[in-house]
Amino acid sequence: MAIKKVKPTSQGRRFQEFSTFEEITKTKPERSLIKILKKTGGRNVNGRITCRHRGGGHKRYYRLVDFKRDKDGVPAKVTAIEYDPNRSARIALLSYADGEKRYILHPVNLGVGDTVMSGETAEIRPGNALPISHIPLGTHIHNIELQIGKGGQLVKSAGGYAQLMAKEGRYGTVKLPSGEVRLILQTCKATIGVVGNKDHENISLGKAGRSRMIGRRPSVRGVVMNPVDHPMGGGEGRSSGGRHPCTPWGKPTKGYRTRKRKPSDRLIVKRRKK
Repeated sequence: MAIKKVKPTSQGRRFQEFSTFEEITKTKPERSLIKILKKTGGRNVNGRITCRHRGGGHKRYYRLVDFKRDKDGVPAKVTAIEYDPNRSARIALLSYADGEKRYILHPVNLGVGDTVMSGETAEIRPGNALPISHIPLGTHIHNIELQIGKGGQLVKSAGGYAQLMAKEGRYGTVKLPSGEVRLILQTCKATIGVVGNKDHENISLGKAGRSRMIGRRPSVRGVVMNPVDHPMGGGEGRSSGGRHPCTPWGKPTKGYRTRKRKPSDRLIVKRRKK
């Protein structure tokens, strides 16, 4: 999990940085655990763009990752660690004692040949999944459920981890990577350890072409547009916009809160923003 810089043989190569992929042990995915991933180009079923700056990109298969970890009490051996083009983290291929194979997120310090298990009787080791009620305080966790049996929804990206701070009544207090502290039902599952591929945040794409291969299209600043195209456009010479940052439709951005009131607000002990 190291970063490799290349020689500046051209301007496009000058700032490029790559992962060494030294932890990868298998190059082709398990055929029974992949499906075709259709591209949307950021458009909904009506053909309208609902998510800008998406489109193109390299073809890829979707890997069916087991976020539920509902195969309790059955030990599994890690047979391979693979690259997943759909996420920043690596994935580990598990072979269960009954012959079934599944993918999970690859945590730090989990290697090929190690044994993992889920359920209340599992040990406190990286890769094992347990209900929060059976996890000691202070443990680093990831792939955290919000609803029982729905599967992990929180802390799934490379290098991420949350910390179990306290337990009281039906809820456990968990500190998330954003700094938010919230209550989560103790019957919900979480996986022990820190998500692998920590160095992902240090990678520099180096050129526009690598963004296009990922599927990111160019984003144009509002201040360089004309007034007909953006509220911050226009002006003689270079201008700073002349107003607070906003979207093309005039909605404030950069600090403007868009979260709607929802019942789960009562479970947030401390927000990530003051």
